[in-house]
Amino acid sequence: MSACLIDVVNPATGEWIATVPDHDAADVDSAVARARASFENKTWRGLDASKRERILWNIGELLMKHRDELAAIISRENGKTLREAAGADVAPAADCFRYYAGWVRKICGETIPVNGPFLNYTLREPVGVVGAIVPWNFPLQTAAWKVAPALACGCSVVLKPSELTPLDALRFAEIAAEAGLPEGALTVVTGYGDTTGEALALHEDVDKISFTGSIATARKLLERSAVSNLKRLSLELGGKSPIIVFPDADLDAAVKAALWGIFGGKGEMCTAASRLLLHRDIYDRFLDDLAARARKLRLGDPLDPSTQVGSQISGRQMDRILDYIESGKQEGARLLCGGERDTAGDKAKGFFVKPTIFSEVTPPMRIAREEIFGPVLCAMPFSDAAEALRIANGTVYGLAASVWTADVALAHRMAAGIRAGSVWINTYNSLDSASPFGGYKQSGFGRDLGGAALDQYTNVKSVWVALQ
Repeated sequence: MSACLIDVVNPATGEWIATVPDHDAADVDSAVARARASFENKTWRGLDASKRERILWNIGELLMKHRDELAAIISRENGKTLREAAGADVAPAADCFRYYAGWVRKICGETIPVNGPFLNYTLREPVGVVGAIVPWNFPLQTAAWKVAPALACGCSVVLKPSELTPLDALRFAEIAAEAGLPEGALTVVTGYGDTTGEALALHEDVDKISFTGSIATARKLLERSAVSNLKRLSLELGGKSPIIVFPDADLDAAVKAALWGIFGGKGEMCTAASRLLLHRDIYDRFLDDLAARARKLRLGDPLDPSTQVGSQISGRQMDRILDYIESGKQEGARLLCGGERDTAGDKAKGFFVKPTIFSEVTPPMRIAREEIFGPVLCAMPFSDAAEALRIANGTVYGLAASVWTADVALAHRMAAGIRAGSVWINTYNSLDSASPFGGYKQSGFGRDLGGAALDQYTNVKSVWVALQ
């Protein structure tokens, strides 16, 4: 095992929680070897489908049984509130395993009518050893999005969590083993991206990488695939998601959606509604209401049930957010609320940023173009649907968007015109294990969730049989 160690720290208090290894290439090689042995020996994929189905279901049940424990781990290592950790991380992870348990006996090929005296049929076979690299913002949920469909397809998985949030992944692996998952079907390696992640990306015996994270890291993974074994990649990357509000919308509901769309999860969400596009007729009164609510949000101890917004993940991330806020001021945006670190009382020990709203933002501004990954909202006016579409599509990202209007025809025209993987109408951040999730443009390619995710973890084999 690598001699290098990583301290895991509670970002809300600065307290040390645990120490984990920074696994090096030799450690990763050992983990991949175990996964490969499991795959080739069919210790997992060779089990009867009904047994694999039951084990995946059991993982989901055990995740819920240990929901409070896992939520506390996630809250302490991530800084998100206990309520968010339980409801937006653990519960969706459990549901994901139960959903893919139902797919195990439904992954099949087809018989194809072809010319000539032949029987032609296809088989869907597991791709092999999967490297799953997941971020720190929704660590357990994102792990489930990758591990559950990979296991449902019969793959073996090496899971690399973020070095900032490794503890939930280690506990998850123990729960999976308790549910009956054979040794080698799931292995966790902890460490930094430049060491552990790099070794996984370059490993010749890893058949596929499923990654959620930054565009910069995705580019490195693409390069590593090219110089290693051309391993398959699926990438879910960043976003600069707009909420578009027309005058005929339910404005109270839209204000609530805008509030939690950016300040939920302290803004550290790939789907964070970081751009607010408001029709000029409602621009001022909508922002007045929104800013008033944002000022009342309670920041504090994530383990306190009354806390609404927790700590940013790290001092580095906090400084990055504050730098973007300063950039917005310098470029001429108007600061309506927030815009600074919250150091009141015990919060001085952590990395808290007050919920921030800018108005008078223009599309060329840095805060309107780049992913901040924090509690910073950029409001921009529009005059008509065509202008709203131009602004909405005017970034390199295309992960998600939301449209608020009572006009059904307008809503569907906007949904068709927006270049994003998810478009919500009169709602925001609605997700389900059965519905595919992923991005357009530089928000990535491939899909997590739903039946579409199974394509990422299977190969299609065509079998021809001569009948004469």
